[in-house]
Amino acid sequence: MAPERAVATVDLGAIERNCARLPKPLCAVVKADGYGHGAAQVAHAAQAGGAERVAVAGADEALRLRHAGVEGPILVMGAVTRAELVTAIDADAEVVAWTEWMADQAPRFHVKLDTGMGRLGTKDRDLALRLAAHPRAVGLMTHFATADDPGDDLFGAQLAAFSEFVEAVGRDDVVAHAANSAAALRDPASHFDFVRCGVAVYGMDPFGDDPAAHQLEPALSLSSWVGAVRRFAPGDSAGYGRRWTASEPTWVATIPIGYGDGWRRALTNNCDVLIRGRRLPLVGTVSMDNVTVALGPDTDIEVGDEAVLVGSQGEERILAEEVARRLDTINYEVTCALTPRVRREYLR
Repeated sequence: MAPERAVATVDLGAIERNCARLPKPLCAVVKADGYGHGAAQVAHAAQAGGAERVAVAGADEALRLRHAGVEGPILVMGAVTRAELVTAIDADAEVVAWTEWMADQAPRFHVKLDTGMGRLGTKDRDLALRLAAHPRAVGLMTHFATADDPGDDLFGAQLAAFSEFVEAVGRDDVVAHAANSAAALRDPASHFDFVRCGVAVYGMDPFGDDPAAHQLEPALSLSSWVGAVRRFAPGDSAGYGRRWTASEPTWVATIPIGYGDGWRRALTNNCDVLIRGRRLPLVGTVSMDNVTVALGPDTDIEVGDEAVLVGSQGEERILAEEVARRLDTINYEVTCALTPRVRREYLR
């Protein structure tokens, strides 16, 4: 039986094994619905793999995890309104603070020093020290902007600034943390009391290359199916705008997945699909609901055959990193972009 449109299959065993291989202590980042993999399912698998904490971006994400039975410390890393702070409290979650009012309102908070990321946190070291002296301060943190760029000097400067801050605070009853996935794999000096890994938990390479180089297993595969196979004559076109036309007699398959499912329009004439273990080019414009794939002048491909867009089939493999390079983006965005119309299926 063919799947309904498209299925993202998530191997929770791979997530568990990735977490077991990452530096410890480990905080697994499961924001944005677990980078498109499913936050609650990932959180449970990460904890089975040794993660002691989980982190999210918003308070509502924390509350949903609690409702799904996730126990242990949860850190809300993003900015929160007063109403969201109440939600965080309801979720028994810790929050991040960089202003006096946040410190005054939050029951448990982590002081964020902006050492160069330039988004959230305070650059005022004196303010950060005052907040860190608050009795409800339970953590100190920063975030690296260029940990995934080994040739950049900012990483070292940020690490030095945060290390000096931690030393100046001088409390041994607060945890200090800074490392994202790239920093955790790049420099043990960035580990402090725990690492905050996101993309590596899901088996994707924070450096945008091959996850296998870091013994990481991609957890998500994306597949659809062949909905139609049709004969094209020379000059026949596929898709909006006639952005591809057949140069010779050929067969073309229609696959029911498109940008409405998160398969970006920028992949028009710009990616491959695996069918019967062969790499075949996506041709024509990616539409909301369908893509077309050139099969060649002769084909054994039939309606109902599996079409893999991310993952392995036979001896061939398409990584999220490959798709990201085609889009001039990062692997995070490939999985985060998958919409709720793509059914998630979980394996161990």
